[in-house]
Amino acid sequence: VQLQASGGGLVQAGGSLRVSCVASGRSTSSLAMGWFRQAPGKEREFVGAINWSTGSTYYSDSVKRRFTISRGNAKNTVSLQLNSLEPEDTAVYYCVADRTYYGSTSYLASLWDFWGQGTQVTVSS
Repeated sequence: VQLQASGGGLVQAGGSLRVSCVASGRSTSSLAMGWFRQAPGKEREFVGAINWSTGSTYYSDSVKRRFTISRGNAKNTVSLQLNSLEPEDTAVYYCVADRTYYGSTSYLASLWDFWGQGTQVTVSS
């Protein structure tokens, strides 16, 4: 499975941004997909995940009132809508995928088999 993320960029604090991810390759049916992020000098952090088949989602507490993961019209595409952005949200955002949806344990990076190359989101103050 190959993951291609897009849509990052520079935005002012309080603004919004949308990043997307497309999964391709063999055996991409019924994937779980999600996002992690990593800021400079910080550990990788879970953002959220979605069961593409059912639409069930799970978010980290730090973003769940501001970020929304949704399924795209095309199979195995997901978007992450980032609202009310703060400078602390500045990071490289990585798309992830797996053939199992882990729900509340989705925050464990080791569970995710497939990782994309990341897209930079920068929030200026």
